[in-house]
Amino acid sequence: MQCFEMLLNIFLYAGAFGLLSASRLSQILSEDTMTEVMANHPHSQHFELKNLKEMINKENERGIVESCAPHSNGECMEIEEPTDHVDITEKELLEKGHMQYGCPHYRRRCRIRAPCCNEIFDCRLCHNEAKNSIKVDKALRHEIPRHQVQRVICSLCNTEQEVRQVCINCGVCMGKYFCETCKLFDDDTSKKQYHCNGCGICRIGGRENFFHCYKCRCCYSVLLKNSHPCVEGAMHHDCPVCFEFLFDSMDDVTVMPCGHTIHQNCLKEMREHLHYACPLCSKSVCDMSKVWEKFDMEIAAIPMPEPYQNKMVWILCNDCGKTSKVQFHVLAQKCLNCKSYNTRQTRC
Repeated sequence: MQCFEMLLNIFLYAGAFGLLSASRLSQILSEDTMTEVMANHPHSQHFELKNLKEMINKENERGIVESCAPHSNGECMEIEEPTDHVDITEKELLEKGHMQYGCPHYRRRCRIRAPCCNEIFDCRLCHNEAKNSIKVDKALRHEIPRHQVQRVICSLCNTEQEVRQVCINCGVCMGKYFCETCKLFDDDTSKKQYHCNGCGICRIGGRENFFHCYKCRCCYSVLLKNSHPCVEGAMHHDCPVCFEFLFDSMDDVTVMPCGHTIHQNCLKEMREHLHYACPLCSKSVCDMSKVWEKFDMEIAAIPMPEPYQNKMVWILCNDCGKTSKVQFHVLAQKCLNCKSYNTRQTRC
C-alpha cells in the first residue's frame, strides 16, 4: 500500500513541476492501469480514481487554454506555429508606402538635410529650385553638393538618421533604388537607374544601353559608340539654347554631327524655327543636300545685275572649314569643296 501511494505521489509531483505533461500523466494513470492497481490494493481508502481523473482533466484543459488565443467571437483558436510569417511581414514592411511619397522629381520615402544650409528638402532638385532661383539674393544662391549629404529623414516615421536604404526606426525601405555614393533614393525603378563610375553620378536608361566616353567625359547611347565625334568635355557646359548645365540635366541630351551637345527638345525647337546650324560652331545639324539643290535652282533663276556678274569674294565654309574664292550672289555663296551653302563671306 505504501509503495502504491509513493508511486502515485511521484507521478503527481512530476506532473506538477512539468517533468511529465498532463497528457502523458493521463496516459500513465489510465483507467485500466488504476483499475489493476485498485485490484491489487482493495483496502485503500486514501485514493479515489474519480478525483484523480478530474485533476488530470483540469490540467489538460489548462494546457489547452495556454496554447490557444481568444477568437473575436469569444471562442478559442489554437495558435499555429508560424512558418514564413516573419518573411512576409518584413517584405510588407519594406514595401509600405511604396510610390506614395516624394516630390515632382522622385518618388521616395525620405527627405534630405542639405549640408550647405542645414535645411530639409524632398530632394536635391527641390533644394536647387528653391536656393538657386532668380528670386534669391545672388550672394546667397547655391546648389547642393549631392555627394556630401549625410542625413536623411524617413517620410513615414520622421526619424532623422545617417544615409541608409532602410529606416532604422520603422524598417521601411526609403527607396527601391539606392546609391550610397550619390545619396540617391528612388522608388520608380522603371527609369532603369545605374551609377556610372566614369561620370561619378547616377544616370537613367539602363547600363546596357549606354557607354562612357572618357574623352567626352560623359555617357552616350551605344548607337553612337563608333560614330560620334569626340569633343573634350562635350557635356560639361550649358545647353546653347536654354543655358541649363547639360552634364547632370534631367532632360534628354543629343549629340549633333559636329560633336556638340544640346537638349533634344531645344534642337527640335530650333528646327521648328528653321534654324539648322549648331549655335556654337555653325555647322549643319542635319543633311541639307536637298536644300542646297533648291539653292542651286534659285540662284540660276535669279541672275545678278551686270555690275556684279564678275564680282568675286572669299568665303569660309562652316561645314568643311575650307576657304575658297567664288562668284558673289546676293542669295548665298557655294563652297567649292563640299558644295554647301552654309558659308560666310570673309573678304571681297
